[in-house]
Amino acid sequence: MPEPRRGRRVGVLAALTLAGSLAAAAIGSTPVAAGGLSVRIVGNHFVDGNGRTVRLLGVNRSGTEYACMANWAFFDGPSDAGSIAAMAGWNIDAVRVPLNEDCWLGINGAPAVFSGANYRNAIAGYVNRLHAAGMYAIVDLHWNAQGSLPAGGNTGQGRKMADLDHAPAFWTSVAGFFKNDPGVLFDLFNEPHDISWDCWLNGCSISDGTGTWQAAGMQSLLNAVRSTGATNVVIMSSDGWGGDIVQWPHYRPNDPIRQSAAGWHVYFPETWFSDPSKWDANVAPVAQQLPIVTTEFGEHDCADGWMNQFLPWADRHGLSYTAWTWDNWPDCSNPVLITKYDGTPTGYGIGYRDHLRSLGGFRPTLAASRASGATLNHAPAAPSVAPTVAPTVAAISHRRARSTAPALTITQSPSASIAARNPGRAAVIGLVALLAVGAPLMLAAGLWFLRRRRRQAASAVEAKERVSA
Repeated sequence: MPEPRRGRRVGVLAALTLAGSLAAAAIGSTPVAAGGLSVRIVGNHFVDGNGRTVRLLGVNRSGTEYACMANWAFFDGPSDAGSIAAMAGWNIDAVRVPLNEDCWLGINGAPAVFSGANYRNAIAGYVNRLHAAGMYAIVDLHWNAQGSLPAGGNTGQGRKMADLDHAPAFWTSVAGFFKNDPGVLFDLFNEPHDISWDCWLNGCSISDGTGTWQAAGMQSLLNAVRSTGATNVVIMSSDGWGGDIVQWPHYRPNDPIRQSAAGWHVYFPETWFSDPSKWDANVAPVAQQLPIVTTEFGEHDCADGWMNQFLPWADRHGLSYTAWTWDNWPDCSNPVLITKYDGTPTGYGIGYRDHLRSLGGFRPTLAASRASGATLNHAPAAPSVAPTVAPTVAAISHRRARSTAPALTITQSPSASIAARNPGRAAVIGLVALLAVGAPLMLAAGLWFLRRRRRQAASAVEAKERVSA
């Protein structure tokens, strides 16, 4: 996601943030077991600490991958217990938290007040609050860069693969930090793309606009995690922007404890496997072999027609999923689930919220966590500095154009969904569509009329000249 342009609020608020973080660091920065939440893999599904089958059903919470490098906050928007309670109101049991490599490690010019121990403790505090609300946390490497390049908006987002320079050290640190918390899962790299599957597994040399650099393969990142003794579940996103789920089992990394799941990203209409006709033949066979976590999905029409087909199918086949994204950016086609952090949904968010609420499955609760007798003892979070300037539409255009799926017939058309959710918006869309169709016709008619008048004028001049002659 491009780096939002925000005002830099680093005066008194930043000083308070730093003071809070230093206090947290003094208590201790290495988390130990969190109360009541545990997830592991048995066969092709997840189970909790009591052996009950569970699925991870939730959202992405974007912001922690870019706000720190922009030097204005750890989070984009609120991160307190109240904002998490709004998520719980949707029946969410998992939140994916994107991380920034430089901010976590405190390298390459990452602002000191929002990086290193300060950043790590802020993330740990947020994970604590998620656990307190009965939610699992998925932490993923989202923005990264090789060498001395900063992992900011220009050189850190959308990289083809994790970099060998820093990513193994990043995962050694993250895994060591959370290895005693079985309620945290590790998503090793957001969206590998434009590389071979062999490179995905083993690493390779990559040349792009930033130069030539060495990518780390998923096997080396997994090794970095396991070298710490961490037994947490690891998710590895498919090649092809996370989309080519079919090839995943053929390149499955060697995990000595068999606690690895496949990550899948699918968006309508841009990705090939968003076509429902491909799910049974291509995706279901993978789900029969190992857990699939659809760590990102969504649709770009601000509606829920496609999603209302995808979610029931995913439920039938035991997939976990976390929707993109629990943010209130102004462009609903990004796509975003909410317009306010109190949980007020977009048209797309309404469909997702209602579906989650309709499910009668397991969702851990705070009461259950307390009943376990354990306490939440991650390092406390530093105070969040909430920015006040809204990002521009251009600044948050995270999704990239990819291969477009064939035309799809959906039970509830996007236009019908929009009209049902918001008649005023539907009227505006209709007017725009009418103008889009009518404007060329009006222009053509105007040009025809102008040419006709010119011909008539020319004919009149010629007739007058003949009379004069």
